[in-house]
Amino acid sequence: MTSESSILTDISEGIAVVTVNRPKVLNALDVPTLLELESAWTELENDGRVQVIIITGAGDRAFVAGGDIADLKSRQGLAHYLEFAEVVHRVFRRIELCDKPTIAAVNGWALGGGTELILATDIRILADTAKLGLPEITLGLFPGAGGTQRIIRQIPLCRAKEIMFTGEHISASEAVAIGLANKVVPKAEVLTAARDMAGKIASKSPLVLKLLKRTLNSGADMPLSAALAHEQAMIGLVLDTEDSKEGCGAFLEKRFPNFAGR
Repeated sequence: MTSESSILTDISEGIAVVTVNRPKVLNALDVPTLLELESAWTELENDGRVQVIIITGAGDRAFVAGGDIADLKSRQGLAHYLEFAEVVHRVFRRIELCDKPTIAAVNGWALGGGTELILATDIRILADTAKLGLPEITLGLFPGAGGTQRIIRQIPLCRAKEIMFTGEHISASEAVAIGLANKVVPKAEVLTAARDMAGKIASKSPLVLKLLKRTLNSGADMPLSAALAHEQAMIGLVLDTEDSKEGCGAFLEKRFPNFAGR
C-alpha cells in the first residue's frame, strides 16, 4: 500500500504491523478507512508468513482518536448511520475473532472508537502518554462500536459504568491498574515493546495459538460447564498435532522446539 493509503501494512519476521494512517485527523475512523482496514486484515489473516498482528496509529499524537465526528455528523437518517454502525461492528468483530494473536501498540490518544478498537485486541501496550476513554456521553451519544458490551466483560461493571457515564479520560497507568491494558512503556518504545511481545508469541506453534484463541473466544460465551467440555475437546485436538509432539520432545531433549504449524 502507498503512503497515501489510510491503512499501511508491513511484514517482518512473522510480525505484521498495521498502521492507521490519518494523522491529520488523529487517525479517526470513517467508513472508507474501516473498509480499507478490513481488506488489509483479511490479507494478513490469509498470509502464511504472518503469525502475530500489531495495530498502531500514524504520527506522534494519536492511536485512534475515535470515529470521524465530521463523518458521523454528516449522516442523516437512521439508514445512513446504520451503514457506519454495521461496518465498524463487522470490522472490530473480525479483529476480535482473528485466529492470529493481536497486539495494540497505543502510541497516543485512543478515545471512543479508539478504545473500542483496543477492546477487540488480545494484548494492549500503552505509551506513557496514552489516554483512553469512552467520552461519547459528552456528545449526546454512547459507545456504539461494541464498547458498551466488551468493556463490561473485561473490567468490573461499576468501573465500566463510571467510565461511560462520566466520559472521563483514563491515563495509561490507570488503564493497566483496572485491567484494560497489559503494560505501560515510554512513548518512544511502544512499538519496540509490541514487537518484542509479538516475537515471543511468534516463536510458539501457530496452530496451537489458533486453537487456543478459538477455545478462549468460544468459551467466553458459554456457561462454565460447557466451556470446560469445549476445552477438553480442543486439547484433544492439540495433543494429536505434530507441534505438541515436537514441543514435548524438545523439552525432554533440552533443546528449543521447531514448530511447523501442523
